[in-house]
Amino acid sequence: MSKKTNFGLKIICLNRKAGFNFFFQDFLEAGIVLKGSEIKSIRNGKVNIADSYAVEKKGEIVLINSHIASYKQASYSNHKPDDERKLLLNKREINKLIGKIQREGLTIVPTKMYFKKGKVKIEIAIAKGKKKFDKRAVKKRRDWDRDKARYIRKSS
Repeated sequence: MSKKTNFGLKIICLNRKAGFNFFFQDFLEAGIVLKGSEIKSIRNGKVNIADSYAVEKKGEIVLINSHIASYKQASYSNHKPDDERKLLLNKREINKLIGKIQREGLTIVPTKMYFKKGKVKIEIAIAKGKKKFDKRAVKKRRDWDRDKARYIRKSS
């Protein structure tokens, strides 16, 4: 699942489900506080951020419901797979996020996790949830684009 890009980023995992369920308004890059066994597990690609989200706790942004599998070789110092993980952001960025969450009713969703210069970074998006009719419209447009490409291919 790891994919290498031109910019020296090694993508660990993507959250494709978020693009279907939310409208993204703004993207931020954040560091994440991890233990040694979590890093080892992430390097093996045993991470899932599909159902995760971030909330504010005690003036900090915390990632909830992200799953990092236990590392088999770490015996007594292993981590909890579904533990809360603190995101590393500037105070100004934290205040901006807290304001948007409380005032506008938006949510913070992780979109991808990657290595940048040997450090694990997570891209978070300030997002607004899609309604059911928005999701249907996206499916309808995707199906039409697929059929249109098929018709053009057959006619050529």
